[in-house]
Amino acid sequence: MLEPRLILVNLLIKLGVAAALSSALVRSKEFKSLLFREHRSTRHKIYLALWMAIPIALGVWIRCSVKSFFAGDLSLETALLLGVIGGRLSGGLGGALIALPAALHGEWAAMPLATFAGIVAGWLRRFAPEQEDIWSFSPFIDLTLYRIIRRNLPRPRVFDWQIAFFATIVGLRFLQTEIWRFWPSSIFSLESPELWAGANGTLNGYLVESAIYLTVVMVVGTELKIFNSVRIQAKLEEQERLLLQARMAALQNQINPHFLFNTLNSISSLVRFDPDTAREMILKLATILRRLLHSTDSFVALREEVEFIDNYLDIEVVRFGRDKLRVVKNLDAESLEAMVPSMLLQPLVENCIKHGLAPKIEGGSITLRSRVVDSQLVVEVEDDGVGMDAAHYVEQTDEFSVGGIGMANVAERLKVLYGDTAKMTIESREGGGTLIRLRLPILPNPEELMTTSTIAPAPFGKNLRRAE
Repeated sequence: MLEPRLILVNLLIKLGVAAALSSALVRSKEFKSLLFREHRSTRHKIYLALWMAIPIALGVWIRCSVKSFFAGDLSLETALLLGVIGGRLSGGLGGALIALPAALHGEWAAMPLATFAGIVAGWLRRFAPEQEDIWSFSPFIDLTLYRIIRRNLPRPRVFDWQIAFFATIVGLRFLQTEIWRFWPSSIFSLESPELWAGANGTLNGYLVESAIYLTVVMVVGTELKIFNSVRIQAKLEEQERLLLQARMAALQNQINPHFLFNTLNSISSLVRFDPDTAREMILKLATILRRLLHSTDSFVALREEVEFIDNYLDIEVVRFGRDKLRVVKNLDAESLEAMVPSMLLQPLVENCIKHGLAPKIEGGSITLRSRVVDSQLVVEVEDDGVGMDAAHYVEQTDEFSVGGIGMANVAERLKVLYGDTAKMTIESREGGGTLIRLRLPILPNPEELMTTSTIAPAPFGKNLRRAE
């Protein structure tokens, strides 16, 4: 039996081991998926038990072999934790595995107690009114009458789960103490020597024994708090992902009606005097709309964007006349495979036509260029029209202030998705045409920005938070 001061040192180390181990476990994506899964199959429950039981069983084995590292034995606490998180199967199986090294070293009561603790905690889990009651368990339960009444006033409850779990932990630790009292060699248990040395324990003995019991509760509560903090972070990341998707959908829904409105105006101007051409434009518009309606991807290859622009320009060529609108392409083959946000180029081309070429009587040309430079995709849309004056064009700033609904939406989408890693610049002078240049980072898996439930690595994680 250890001296009181050594017991207190071991209790402090025990809290540190529990916190360090739980923090290390939640770094694993596989463990987090098992831990935070709402509905677990039998296989998932077994995997969860193995994840938590194996490192604790190793600590028990070291304690039995070295006979000095007492703080490494977290068998009772981990069995309780597994039961309350994973249910009776995870708790019972985990408790048996954790206590196996102790049983092999002659501590025959260790395995039955740990298995029983896991099953009892799993059984108690079923009576929790809500999942949040489990994750919000704290070792510092306020047992005052006022707090109990306040908690139960909105919804009167005879059974308070938090207090019941607290009592279960203390009760099982008391059972461990009693087993140790009658069969000292059958189980390991830290106990105060001054409490059990004589018929009446000293005050110091009672204080040390109280610290031992409190540590058991705090180990369970601390690990739950660490797991819950990671769980809350995962929920926040999921909300950020959903927010980003909603914002991108809103921007996309602004772009598509804007394009449709302008195209229908062009068709309406042809219906009376050139119905055949109007019919041709309607068919081409139907092709474009079919692509918009059936495409749910946030990112597409630049090749697909160019094909979409071809259909759009076919409509504009019919509208302006083949002698007044010419299209020049200078596209690098490597750049065509790069992924870009869907519907990225159409507003840029529309801007050049509307503000650059439409006011020019003799018409003009639009040039599309793309290339890869220093792991960045450079896309240029240039016209030789009249240029944009201050009424239609504002230089790029940190807030992407760009005139026009379509252009503003492109700038906003780049800001949301890429942050400072994407550049959009406009070079224009009155009477000298306009050049719009995009510089985008080439991402290996851009769809992960929209589909993953974790925060993207910097700088993208920062931009997800800015999207709020």
